[in-house]
Amino acid sequence: MNTDRIEKEIVLYASRERVWSAISDPARFGTWFGVEIEGAFIAGQDAIGAIVPTKVDPDVARMQEPHRGAAFRIHIEAVEPMRLFSFRWHPFAIDKARDYTAEPATLVRFELCEAEEGVLLRITETGFDRLPAERRDAARKANDGGWEHQTKLISRYLDLYPDADGSAGTAQG
Repeated sequence: MNTDRIEKEIVLYASRERVWSAISDPARFGTWFGVEIEGAFIAGQDAIGAIVPTKVDPDVARMQEPHRGAAFRIHIEAVEPMRLFSFRWHPFAIDKARDYTAEPATLVRFELCEAEEGVLLRITETGFDRLPAERRDAARKANDGGWEHQTKLISRYLDLYPDADGSAGTAQG
C-alpha cells in the first residue's frame, strides 16, 4: 500500500466538455463537491470559499453539514483545459482551533483521459507522507473515503444537472 498517494478513477459517460466544466468552473465544482467558491480557478492563485453541503446527494450532504461555513482554501496549481486541473490544500483540516498553514499541503490532480463512450476521470492526491505524523494516518483515511464519495458525486451531478445541450451522463466506477 502506498501511504503517500490516493488514486480514484471513474468513467463518466458525458462529453469531455461537460466533465471539464464540472471540475473547472467554481460554481459547478461547488455544487457537487460541497463548497461555495468566490471567483475563478486561476493557476498560481488561491481560491477561497466555505464548505456547504453538496446539492447532489442528501446522505453525503448530512455528513458535510457539521462543517458548513468552515473556511475552504485551495491554491490552484494548473488549469490545462480539457486535460488537467490541480490544486494544493491542507487535507482533513477540520479543527477550527488549529492553524494548518505551516504544514505541507498535498497535491490534488483531476486528469481527463479518453475512455470508451465517455471520459476517464482520475483523481490523485499525493503528499501525505510529508504531513505531521500525528495527522498523517487520519488525513489519508479521511481523504481516501472522501474521494470515493466525490467520484460518485460528480457522476450524480452530471446526471442531475445536464448542461444547455440537454444531455445527461451516467457513470461507472
